[in-house]
Amino acid sequence: MDILLNVLADKKINEKITISGSKSESNRLLILQKLFPEISIENLSDSDDSVHMQHALSTKNELVDIGHAGTAMRFLTSYFAVNKGRETVLTGSERMQNRPIEILVNALKDLGAEISYEAKEGYPPIRIKGAKIIKDKVQINGNVSSQYISSLLLIASKLENGLEIELIGKITSIPYINMTLSLLTQLGIENKFEANFIKVYPKTATQKQAVVVESDWSSASYFYSIISLSEIGSEIQLTAYKKESLQGDSCLAEIYKHFGVLTTFGENFITLKKVKESNKETLEIDLKNAPDIAQTITVTCFAENIACNLTGLHTLKIKETDRLVALNDELTKLGASISVTNESLHLESSNKINKNIAIKTYNDHRMAMAFAPLALRVPIKVLNAEVVTKSYQKFWDDMKQIGINITDYQR
Repeated sequence: MDILLNVLADKKINEKITISGSKSESNRLLILQKLFPEISIENLSDSDDSVHMQHALSTKNELVDIGHAGTAMRFLTSYFAVNKGRETVLTGSERMQNRPIEILVNALKDLGAEISYEAKEGYPPIRIKGAKIIKDKVQINGNVSSQYISSLLLIASKLENGLEIELIGKITSIPYINMTLSLLTQLGIENKFEANFIKVYPKTATQKQAVVVESDWSSASYFYSIISLSEIGSEIQLTAYKKESLQGDSCLAEIYKHFGVLTTFGENFITLKKVKESNKETLEIDLKNAPDIAQTITVTCFAENIACNLTGLHTLKIKETDRLVALNDELTKLGASISVTNESLHLESSNKINKNIAIKTYNDHRMAMAFAPLALRVPIKVLNAEVVTKSYQKFWDDMKQIGINITDYQR
């Protein structure tokens, strides 16, 4: 599905949008629910990734295909490794088969798991023979994807002796590690995180309880971008959010002050309001704790004629696509002066935006959604726009609600 986005008439935005539960929280809780059936989950994410996760956890087939769902690949690797007596071949899309899994596999094998590669060494598909794991100590680099670490933490309490993880070197994406630990605490699973050591104690059962998933802050980022590009006085109310969030991307509330957006917290919702013009000074941010919002911020800066230097982006190289290269290529087509390294992005200010450019999405949901707000500046085409369902099923419906006109585009 290829689409053309434009705004037919400038208007002050005033809308209410409901966003489904956080994909990050939902996928963690789906694993925990399988390990502790006493819990129930409310406001579960309706994303493709969470649908894939639910299917993978319910199927009895040996072959489990999780498509593009990177979180599912990482979390399920550990889950199936401790599912004693079951043999599973875990695979995914062509891109997934080129996303590394070796660091996690090596950590699990150090603990005694039985995992082998079906094709390319270090990459899915992988064959997992579920086994009882006795060892309770493992080392893993702290600067790798936090999903590797969370994957181990999610199954830790079901190991006979619990698990102690030593994180080697500098630790990145700490908010996502803390999210996992906070969910464990909520379920009554004792844990501690001191210096470079994380300890999770064994737990056989937990109390019956319902866990409510907070809405996804990554999804909120696109509305922050829209409000930043809107008239002063425009506002959008988003549900369901809380001030004390487990999600690292909640730093949006602070970051978007640079763009004149004020965030007000209500009872289970936030209101984003454009209160002043954007600050035109260069935006300098280390996003090591929230790399998923880098695309949105970069596009916002480009649309607002603001230079930016973003660092801490090394994990973007192994996402659905190499997001740094993809941003460089698509923004260059739009007229940007941009450069990227393996872990940073540098954008110069520019008041030129080319119209009617077709944005390639590279099977990456965030490419489609991050560029959508540009429609408030110029008509823009988005190729393979259906990729948004990976994390946000009704994204295009919500774009229409706030006034973006969407029509089919024939290549």
